[in-house]
Amino acid sequence: MNSRFHEFISRRSLFDPSDEILLAVSGGIDSMVLWRLFEESEFHYGVIHCNFQLRGDDSMADEQLVREQAAQRGIRLYVRRFETLEYAALRGISVEMAARELRYEWFEEIRSRNGYRYIATAHHQDDLLETFFVNLVRKTGIRGLTGFREKSGTLIRPLLFAGRKEIEAYSIKKDIPFRKDRTNDEIVYQRNFIRHQIIPGLETLNPGFRANLLVTMENLRKTEEVYLTEISKQLLKISCREGEYPAIYLSQLFKLPNPETVLFEWMSRYGFQAPVINSLFAALPGETGNQYFSRTHRLVIDRNKLIITPIPGKETPVYYVEEGTEEVLHPLRLVIEKAGASGFRMITDPTVACLDAGKLVFPLIIRKWQPGEYFQPLGMQGFKKLSDFFVDEKFSLPEKESVWVLYSENKVAWIIGHRIDHRFRITAETEEVLMLSLK
Repeated sequence: MNSRFHEFISRRSLFDPSDEILLAVSGGIDSMVLWRLFEESEFHYGVIHCNFQLRGDDSMADEQLVREQAAQRGIRLYVRRFETLEYAALRGISVEMAARELRYEWFEEIRSRNGYRYIATAHHQDDLLETFFVNLVRKTGIRGLTGFREKSGTLIRPLLFAGRKEIEAYSIKKDIPFRKDRTNDEIVYQRNFIRHQIIPGLETLNPGFRANLLVTMENLRKTEEVYLTEISKQLLKISCREGEYPAIYLSQLFKLPNPETVLFEWMSRYGFQAPVINSLFAALPGETGNQYFSRTHRLVIDRNKLIITPIPGKETPVYYVEEGTEEVLHPLRLVIEKAGASGFRMITDPTVACLDAGKLVFPLIIRKWQPGEYFQPLGMQGFKKLSDFFVDEKFSLPEKESVWVLYSENKVAWIIGHRIDHRFRITAETEEVLMLSLK
């Protein structure tokens, strides 16, 4: 098994022998076997263990085993206990999904903070086959039928060359200690039903079933590559940007031969689930301003565009600009210069604000605009709500939310990149000009 382990890592270019690997170990047979393979290969690695506190004393015993084994080997160990049930309830998600989110978020935090190149998990061929059936039962596309990859970003799965029986035989041969999760034998769980009933039943019909399905999944993976290449070509025809955000043209979408499929692939990249995507497609073109949500992103219908943005945070940061500041780097880059008013030539570029320095009170403030705020647009006698100004200028919802405003004593001095306030304009009485350039 050791030689096949090394061959798989080399053939799939999973990592270099000099790389530091963070090894995810639960205490179960799969991860303990992977640990032994890493140890005997003398790779550079540390061990990370999650205690989700879902199985009472069994969870604590799993943690204890990992701690003991790490101490015996003098291996760097990272352990964390999670309030998984509480997290799942707060997020309104399943316990399984909660454990997954907590696990991988923490893995990545430890990996990046401590200089590890990759995170290695102990997924094997049987996990791959079971995932095929789980996705098939739930309803899926071609991506769900190809299963997970041996390498995805910073995540690697060096055991995908082996099946469960081979792993069990190796653990006996090497006398590897491990903890058995008793829930793995309970048929009430969907994956366990597939493991103990469906796959053995299909093997009864055809002893070569496992090998055949693995070949089929590999063929589907190659087909998926062709499919995704064509999807990318279709998206290039309809994609645009709305400021910094990805968007597509609705009119161009409906010119494609399979608009619903292209829409699904585009939206699913941002975490949108099939029911939401299907609901949107059925409602298109839809009303401007309608919104659809994934857990991390929001889609907004804006006239002839669909725009996807990250879900805005609830806290609005405030940035101060002290007198004498020459450059601002956050939340955007501004170069600030002072000049005498005599002979000054006005600049009409909206990304440059030329203000009467004598009318400004420092520190200036940069923050997001608030509903109900007014300003006096340059050249106008009366005041206008910022929200009305955005409507007149045909700002999309994401554009409105991305606008930063420069304030002097809580008065709008400049809608940055768009319009200055008439009250801070340069006049014949101006002695000094403050020029702010948006870069």
